[in-house]
Amino acid sequence: MVSTWKGDEAALLHQIEALADSFTEEGVFEYVRLFSRVIAGLIPSFSAEELEQRYYRIRRPRRFEGDASKVSTVFVLSRVTLGADIAVTSLALRAALARFPASRVVLVGGRKSRELFEGEPRLEWLPLEYARRAPLEQRLAASLRLKEQLDAPGSLVIDPDSRLTQLGLLPVCQEEHYYFFESRSWGGAGAESISSLTADWLRQTFGVGDLQPWIAPRGRISQPWAGISVSFGVGENLAKRVPDPFEEQLLRGLAESGLPLLIDTGPGGEEAERVRQALRRAKLSPAQARTFEGSFAQFALWVAASRLYVGYDSAGQHAAAALGVPTVTIFAGFPSERFLARWQPSGPGPKVTIRVDPPADPLVTAARTLEAAFRLLSATEQA
Repeated sequence: MVSTWKGDEAALLHQIEALADSFTEEGVFEYVRLFSRVIAGLIPSFSAEELEQRYYRIRRPRRFEGDASKVSTVFVLSRVTLGADIAVTSLALRAALARFPASRVVLVGGRKSRELFEGEPRLEWLPLEYARRAPLEQRLAASLRLKEQLDAPGSLVIDPDSRLTQLGLLPVCQEEHYYFFESRSWGGAGAESISSLTADWLRQTFGVGDLQPWIAPRGRISQPWAGISVSFGVGENLAKRVPDPFEEQLLRGLAESGLPLLIDTGPGGEEAERVRQALRRAKLSPAQARTFEGSFAQFALWVAASRLYVGYDSAGQHAAAALGVPTVTIFAGFPSERFLARWQPSGPGPKVTIRVDPPADPLVTAARTLEAAFRLLSATEQA
């Protein structure tokens, strides 16, 4: 039973995000010390000391040495956010499919995450909706429900540092069946992307190499398309935005390529309104630019058929890179240098990152972004 916690929840969660985003071992240890006490305070059946001790055991990497044919089910936990599910979880799914060819492979997570991989016939889905902005007690309750479903004979759990387990702190199965990737400290002070580090851990743990991010949304677009796909999504983190008039300038400049633009309106609300305002101010005709309203997985189908993708650091950049589409990412509001390095998109196509350090001139940033975009378009024409 979860009791009532009287602390300043908003301040706590902000501190936790900052610790995770630092990508340092010190940040990991402070998170474990802090949040194990919060969990124990909310759920009396847990001991903070025991949660800490368990965490320091499961964070140590170990190689799977068992008989793959005796594993009935491999559960792979979603990272909850779509960008992280592409950059991290997709690699764990691919490794599980390759290492356990006779086993059920089950993605545990929400509907939007499932839609990214619906086209993979072997992959099954265990629904678990996790509201990132819900009260802490509700999030912990969702995590606790996992053990009833995952702790089954013959099963393994691959946890790529998922919010579903509160970044590994809450046990969901027996330790010997649990493989935890501590993405926040793996790689030390190096500048590798989080996808590269995930691939390294999976290679060491399951012996599967040559892993790249991937997605397999179901369906296809109903018309030919070779335009430019754009997303101004920032995952509710407005620090990732470049101030006005950047977005309208960017759209106006991209339209000068002569290619049609498709701009995602995201989940609606603030993002959709920003897109509409930018289009109005850019004064583009419907033939030059139109909006997309639908699921992210459906938008990814359009991205896959695009000549170019342009967007802020968010899920779109990871989808485009995984699909091999030339990608320009505008990277603003990053809390640390290591965060910038870790969340670079990975995939087979050409990629350019526009780093935005404050104070940045929106017009200069737009010009830099457009120069990179036209350079990639020219390179693809010559290829």
